[in-house]
Amino acid sequence: MRGARGRIVNLLARLVMWRRRGKGSPDALLSMLPDSALVPLQRDGLDPVADLGELRSREPVSQLKLPLGLRAWLVTGYAESRAVLGAATTFSSDFSHLVGTVGITADQNPGGLGFTDPPDHTRLRKMLTPEFTGHRLRRLAPRIDAIVDGQLDEMAEAARSGDPVDLVQRFALPIPSLAICELLGVPYEDRTDFQRLSTTRFDLLGGVGGTLGAISESMTYLRDMVKRQRAEPGDGMLGMLVKDHGDDITDEELAGLADGLLTGGLETTASMLALGAIVLLQHPETRTALIERDDAIDPVVEELLRYLTVVQVAFPRFATEDVEVGGQKILTGDIVLSSLSGANRDGVPGLEGFDPTRASRPHLAFGYGIHRCVGAELARMELRTAYPKLLRRFPAIALATDDLTYRKLSFVFGTDALPVTLG
Repeated sequence: MRGARGRIVNLLARLVMWRRRGKGSPDALLSMLPDSALVPLQRDGLDPVADLGELRSREPVSQLKLPLGLRAWLVTGYAESRAVLGAATTFSSDFSHLVGTVGITADQNPGGLGFTDPPDHTRLRKMLTPEFTGHRLRRLAPRIDAIVDGQLDEMAEAARSGDPVDLVQRFALPIPSLAICELLGVPYEDRTDFQRLSTTRFDLLGGVGGTLGAISESMTYLRDMVKRQRAEPGDGMLGMLVKDHGDDITDEELAGLADGLLTGGLETTASMLALGAIVLLQHPETRTALIERDDAIDPVVEELLRYLTVVQVAFPRFATEDVEVGGQKILTGDIVLSSLSGANRDGVPGLEGFDPTRASRPHLAFGYGIHRCVGAELARMELRTAYPKLLRRFPAIALATDDLTYRKLSFVFGTDALPVTLG
């Protein structure tokens, strides 16, 4: 049983590592799982497939039918997901649970906050959190304004040819990439290369056309940048961490945190910008409100985050003790996966549709508990800035085709091309 368990844990680990490091073919790995385990990654257009909602209605905590008898659970209910994600001592995220299984070694640990438990997680998050306070982020606001305006200028120039403009390549990907440059303190002269590296590293999540070499190259760049910041700290996040904490944080930890910002803050925000634009173009009343009223943006962004939930499944948790969730007995060592897209449509009438006028409740698009996305406010700032500017600059913007292609079986839901006409 231990060997069988190790093979399946390794399979899940490779899926997660593929998301973080870009290793392996996602189609090949996902094809090894039974169809029932793929339901949380499937969509019908922008919506989760109906099977996910039906499963949630029957069993908000259901046992996954995985090969070789591994005990694993899928949590689709809202209250049940909060219970799992909020119980860090009962449900561990530590990478060490994967070490020792077939093909997984300690040196493959991606670092950052996602695969650590307290006290290491507590120490690193305490260092990182001040960099994402409102006061620190406000210094980025003028630069984010300029970044968005610059991409809109590029879109206008590209549209002069008369051809549709790809909103993903011209708008959705560059904005979070350049915002992360500002946050980290990437030197201006390096930004063209950094943007190329940070976007092409995600090609295996959707096939934008890059190579695995960009992933290795970007990590090499991050480690080199950490060394430079250590020698001469700048005003960006890495420099501030060096100034404030010195030798209390290692170079590898700094590189891991920077890499975590790329994996957690680039692809997710880019997907939100692209998919959110589709939703807004499908809802003319909301589009008009964003053009005419500054105060309309906050509820729209929160509803888009909930409705789209681009991070479909949270990182796996491992039960550290026997526990009951949603009427199911979860045993020590069981793997638990929380469907964030399923949970965000549970418990309140009408959540299958998009309605920014609805009374809101806390959504789980950024996760929950100690592993809630530390960069949530930066993502909100980018979305709140980008959507109104896009619609006000191009009020006649429209989809150039109704035949849009979305990612299949992707942890981060999205589209790799979004042709629009600017009017």
